[in-house]
Amino acid sequence: MSAGLETLGPSAAPAAVTPDLDGPPPNHPAESGAPVAQAPVSAPAGGSGSPEADGTSGARRLSARFRKHIGTAAGVLILGVLLWRLGTGVFVDGLRRIDGTTLTAAVGIGLLTTVFSAWRWCLVARELRIELPLGAAVADYYRALFLNAALPGGVLGDVHRAVRHGQSAGDIGRGVRSVVLERTAGQAVLVAFGAVVLLTQPSPVLTQAREGALVLAVVVVCGAAAFAVVRRRRGSSGPGRHQAVRAALVEARGALLARRAWPGVALSSALVLAGHLAMFVLAARDAGSSASVAVLTPLALLALLAMGLPLNVGGWGPREGATAWAFGAAGLGAGTGLTVAVIYGVLSFAAALPGAVVLVVRWGAALRRPREEESAGGHRQCDDSDVTKEKYAPKASVSPARSSFPFSAAAIEGRPMTPDSV
Repeated sequence: MSAGLETLGPSAAPAAVTPDLDGPPPNHPAESGAPVAQAPVSAPAGGSGSPEADGTSGARRLSARFRKHIGTAAGVLILGVLLWRLGTGVFVDGLRRIDGTTLTAAVGIGLLTTVFSAWRWCLVARELRIELPLGAAVADYYRALFLNAALPGGVLGDVHRAVRHGQSAGDIGRGVRSVVLERTAGQAVLVAFGAVVLLTQPSPVLTQAREGALVLAVVVVCGAAAFAVVRRRRGSSGPGRHQAVRAALVEARGALLARRAWPGVALSSALVLAGHLAMFVLAARDAGSSASVAVLTPLALLALLAMGLPLNVGGWGPREGATAWAFGAAGLGAGTGLTVAVIYGVLSFAAALPGAVVLVVRWGAALRRPREEESAGGHRQCDDSDVTKEKYAPKASVSPARSSFPFSAAAIEGRPMTPDSV
């Protein structure tokens, strides 16, 4: 739940999930035993052994590795700075304060937020003409939340959910877009509500938020004017270049703003956000903070917005840094803020633990399925061989041959005949 707020960014391409965590999808060729066609691999233009090609490929691999691990490294760096400035006692104190009642409440809140998130996903998928039952969506969402919390980056669970849903639906593109649009809807509600609260309610960033909003408004107006001027000068050459972007925007508008979709999407997103805020208040109360809900709401929104940054280790990193700074700036103590963030992270991980059960169950089912099919296929093969042997075996001659020479037998004996015998 904590790491499930991140959107699918450019680094979360479908190809990033190479291993199948719960086996191949039901209609995947690897499961049915059919041969999988392999695309021909073309040789590089510069030659595989040329120094220029080797240098270019090495630089690309190094750049890809750097982009892949930059988020994890940033999360580790943030946690290291917090440990250096506040010490490890804050983390230990946060873990000690958690009891069974708090964990039970967190699991209950996590159940509600997961069900409403899965409902939002079903609404978006329906508008994209993809069938997605609510029960399967809840299970897949739980699995994605657990993978988000357990794996570095905080977004790999959503990537896995998108690719697996696309494979099972027979259209990976639509499956990925349904997850991207569903996450975008949640982030849009978070940003809109956060902007209203941070611009109107007292918070450590009230002045900065108002100044930033003014600058952002000026940038948006200038950008819109520049876009209109450029589009008018280009005339008819623009639509061809922006056709893909325009089609994507039309599809997003149809999926999120359709008459039968947007009320449910807005309601579910608001309820999910309320669940996250309730989890934060629960963590603050467990940490010993007596601040009112009105005071904690802007701080919680800052923490949730920081969680959207892809610079974390399983959701840990920016959330702790933002919460410690916000509590310190609000006069509530940076140590208390870090304790709240630690408790929130543990509660969110506990709320996502049912996803581990879903992952193990589906993994086991995927491992048993090929064995059952192999056993059933073996029985069918034996039956077919028996029928083939009995029905299509070569027939023996009815009467024995009267001679041992092959060309001297009569025609009724089933032996070849010579022209003389005819």
